[in-house]
Amino acid sequence: MNMTFGTFLKEKREKKEITLRKMAEKLGCSAPYWSDVEKGYRNPPKYETLLQFSEILGMSTDEKNLMFDLAGAARDYIAPDLCDYIKNRSYVAAALRVARDLDAGEEDWKLIMNILEKQREE
Repeated sequence: MNMTFGTFLKEKREKKEITLRKMAEKLGCSAPYWSDVEKGYRNPPKYETLLQFSEILGMSTDEKNLMFDLAGAARDYIAPDLCDYIKNRSYVAAALRVARDLDAGEEDWKLIMNILEKQREE
């Protein structure tokens, strides 16, 4: 799926039958600004605005994660929901550097994720 960040936002908004003008009003921004975001003429808005957007639309966790991933990709940056988590936990940055230095692959990360998922279940 080659969906862009702006296309994602527009599709989600239209699916809930919210006009661009109404969404902009709810988000506290101008309709021309939000139109530019949806068209990809502007960078994705700040994290708080994306959270507000997801709450207005009642997005699932998977939908929010996709939105954050698309926002990060649009900026050629880390997904905005992960920035503070990484920045505020030095051990996360250290773990990522070890993984990078070892050239950890998908299978390595699946093992780590399985360990974390088991902790979530407990």
